[in-house]
Amino acid sequence: MKRTLRIHGTRFWVSVVLGVVASFPLQAHTEREAELASELGVMEITGRAADLLGQTDAASSGFIGQEEFEFRPLSRPGELVEVVPGMMATQHSGSGKANQYFLRGFNLDHGTDFSAMVDGVPLNLPSHGHGQGYLDLNSIIPELVDFIEYGKGPYHAEAGDFSSAGYARYHTKHRMEKGLIKFGYGSYDFYRGVVANSNKIGEGDLLYGAEFNFYDGPWDKDENVNKFNGLMRYTVDTGDTGYALVGTFYRNNWDSTEQIPSRAVEQGLLSHRGTLDDSAGGDSQRYSFSANWWKSGDLGDTELNAYAVYSDFNLYSNFTYFLEDPINGDQITQRDRRYIFGGEAKHTLYENWFDLNGYNRFGVQLRHDYIPNVGLYKSQGREVLRTVSEHQVNQTAISFYWENETQWMDKFKTILGLRQDVYLYDVESQHLAANSGKVSDEQFSPKLSMVFGPWYDTEYYLNMGYGFHSNDARGSTIVTDPESGESADQVSPLVRTRGAELGLRTQAIPGLVSTLSFWFLELDSELVFVGDGGSTEATGKSQRYGVELTNYYRPVDWLTLDFDVALSQSEFTGVPASDKEVPNSVGKTISGGITVDFPQGLYGTMRVRHFDDMPLVEDGSVYADSTTIVNLSAGYRYHDFKLEMNVFNLFDTRDKDITYYYESRLANEVSAVDDVISHSVEPRSIRLEASYEF
Repeated sequence: MKRTLRIHGTRFWVSVVLGVVASFPLQAHTEREAELASELGVMEITGRAADLLGQTDAASSGFIGQEEFEFRPLSRPGELVEVVPGMMATQHSGSGKANQYFLRGFNLDHGTDFSAMVDGVPLNLPSHGHGQGYLDLNSIIPELVDFIEYGKGPYHAEAGDFSSAGYARYHTKHRMEKGLIKFGYGSYDFYRGVVANSNKIGEGDLLYGAEFNFYDGPWDKDENVNKFNGLMRYTVDTGDTGYALVGTFYRNNWDSTEQIPSRAVEQGLLSHRGTLDDSAGGDSQRYSFSANWWKSGDLGDTELNAYAVYSDFNLYSNFTYFLEDPINGDQITQRDRRYIFGGEAKHTLYENWFDLNGYNRFGVQLRHDYIPNVGLYKSQGREVLRTVSEHQVNQTAISFYWENETQWMDKFKTILGLRQDVYLYDVESQHLAANSGKVSDEQFSPKLSMVFGPWYDTEYYLNMGYGFHSNDARGSTIVTDPESGESADQVSPLVRTRGAELGLRTQAIPGLVSTLSFWFLELDSELVFVGDGGSTEATGKSQRYGVELTNYYRPVDWLTLDFDVALSQSEFTGVPASDKEVPNSVGKTISGGITVDFPQGLYGTMRVRHFDDMPLVEDGSVYADSTTIVNLSAGYRYHDFKLEMNVFNLFDTRDKDITYYYESRLANEVSAVDDVISHSVEPRSIRLEASYEF
């Protein structure tokens, strides 16, 4: 079933007219304008940006500064996203590929329903060879991140595709007070180095940094990770006007230890760190260039950004071993090569309308992905045996949004958002012409937030809104299953989501910031294109609801305590009670830590991360056990020198990083077996780091 482009013209143009009307009459440079125009410019973001009363529109939104993760031990770059309360990052394969993410009852796979950007450049990759919305954070250098802006739920007009569960926006530093040289060495041949500095050139600051990382890992087969990162940023900021030019470089190649079946370990065929396919692994590279420009004046604030990205990805995996091909094995090769072009323009008008302060923000976002080759192949030892599917995809997204904030009275304001998204797919199947086609779809997403207070240093929030996520373009034009030759169901290009949240943020106790939120989220469909199989899989409608509690406490300058707990319930709707469980939906996550930073130079932190047992099949008959990891870090600073020791998995647990349940076959088996398939957490390891600021 192909869809034709049909915009709800009345609804969209009514939203535009409302925005224009609401922006008059204008009074330039009102008190509210001055306050909003400088929010991020003057707000010192430390830790979780403790004083956020009046700065956010939801209990589940916030800012996290470098101080929050400066002392946090990170075993892998993907864990940087875990500074978002309730978020978990795991790995079912080698260190080089994107992590597996969990948030609000979602198994987000490698990024579906959670979006991320760095300096306005999106990281999610739609219609990707390995998974829809593929989100790889390996290209981020943590030391160069200035702060992270995050939010959850479909309540934010600027956040579009892949943002229903949440989003994270990474902002890199404009300059460095001192240069940095860092070198790390650790267990299992871990080597990492970072060099970064900035210099004044002309009117601006040129920041530049580079990272290398080599790692073999604790597995029976070495990972052989070889990663290189680079960033260069030139920023001119004169106060009211400025611009930034940013270039990034990322290359990585690795070997993988895939998830393994429990029975293979029990039979003594391999250890819990072993692998059934020595040739699994991959390589990835990403290059980007972006330009940002901003200006504040009597007519409001204007921001423009444009970006260009080149991405290349090859992955060799074997998830079912010898299930389909008892001779050559079931290894698959997934390829994705693309060029991305896009940008955003937004203008904010500050108003004093009938003595009501606020603003109107108008924005347009454009993104085009030209994917000359996204393919799935059967292979052995990384040598292609045959083609399953091979496509050329052109995917265009055009988005318009309007957001109005009005301060109706001293203790009450509203934020109304309207968003229109138009998607155009042009799919050309190189392998099976019947699966080619052109498809378009659109989505209108209204949003509303209400903020009450603060009273006694406590603010209350009510949020509601519609959102969406896109499906793989190939799934929207498919007619014939490339493997079986049978007819295949098409997916809707865009899937509507809707959610609501009731929350509060309190600073009533000096030094303690706490948030509490009750939320609900519903998806019209979880019908998705499965890149690992080249076809589609229907899972129907679903709903999720839960509660989140976060706490960030600094009783004295040298001590910080944080504790977050998230509880959620996920279920399919419209199905028998025996099939309601959503596989791999984590129902409880807990994270917390103690950080000390003494004036004498000693510092340290101990952190725990826990995610509870989870269903692996729809009827709930098989569950994965819970996982708990404790990490420890301690260091000493002397002037510009710093020496640090990190201990990961302090108690050397043998819990699982990720667990699945599906059908597979070993080389010595005559038939398929349903089994628990898992990937262990890494054993205890120690890493030493030495750094010097100059």
